[in-house]
Amino acid sequence: MASMKERMLAGELYIADEPEIIADLDRAARLTERFNTSPADDPAGRLAALRELLGSVGEDTWVRPPFHCDYGWQTHLGPRTFVNFNAVFLDVARITIGADVQIGPNVQLLTATHPVEPEARRGKWEAAKPITIGDNVWLGGGAIVLAGVTIGENTVVGAGAVVTRDLPANVVAVGNPARPVRTLA
Repeated sequence: MASMKERMLAGELYIADEPEIIADLDRAARLTERFNTSPADDPAGRLAALRELLGSVGEDTWVRPPFHCDYGWQTHLGPRTFVNFNAVFLDVARITIGADVQIGPNVQLLTATHPVEPEARRGKWEAAKPITIGDNVWLGGGAIVLAGVTIGENTVVGAGAVVTRDLPANVVAVGNPARPVRTLA
């Protein structure tokens, strides 16, 4: 029988009460606190905390605190990416962010899902699906990207949009749910 962490990593329903999962959450909480409280005049220390927290951080990538995540090691940031204040990355599943991505303030990347059935939710079952953001994407302030979504390269997601389904490359998408309204050359 698979452990709850193995089930989590496989995208299956799991319960997050296993000691290994709790230890991972605690690790991320300590490192996130270290990153978020790091002195502004110590960018090297802040970057070191971020590199210890996340799965990978590309060259010349910048994340402004506060930043929040579940596990950290499930998040991978490409080179020259910028993440503004108050980002929330629920990285129960892998979050992959390409190169040269711009992420506005208060953006949420939410890989976590929960059953619609009330009994399963009451039983604390949950799951997750990965999020992939292509190169040169811009996520406007307050945008929310839901579990299982892929956003193609060069796409712009308008402020406050809720991305519930994949978006192709080279479009501007807005609204709730987000939908392409313009193609980029």
